[in-house]
Amino acid sequence: MAAELPGYFFRTRENGAFVFKVEQETRLRRIEMDQIAVVNIRNGEIKPHGDRVLDDEDVAAIRDWMEARRAVIAERVIDDIRRTVDHLNQVSHWIQSKASDDEVDAVTDDLLLSMHDLRQVLVRRRAERIQKSG
Repeated sequence: MAAELPGYFFRTRENGAFVFKVEQETRLRRIEMDQIAVVNIRNGEIKPHGDRVLDDEDVAAIRDWMEARRAVIAERVIDDIRRTVDHLNQVSHWIQSKASDDEVDAVTDDLLLSMHDLRQVLVRRRAERIQKSG
């Protein structure tokens, strides 16, 4: 093959991944992927697939992937929140400049309740942080 493939492939899912060992030097020059484990990044659990016994290299590769995956997810959460702020600004502009009275009425209660809830959580978290530091 022209490019060297990684030794492991992680098929991501909501809370982790299925882990496959990649074998590219097969008799028929095909890429073979053998599932070796299931990973849960929320609780750190690594379950070998079937009767498989994971060696130290397998476990190290999985743990490295878990650490990198957690970092990616954390970055995405912050990015999603920043996009939400942008979206709220766009909603404000839409309501001020383009929305009809009926459209405003259709979204007002949901928006006000959501924003009130968010404000309460933000104020409470900030107050807790100030109390801890003071």
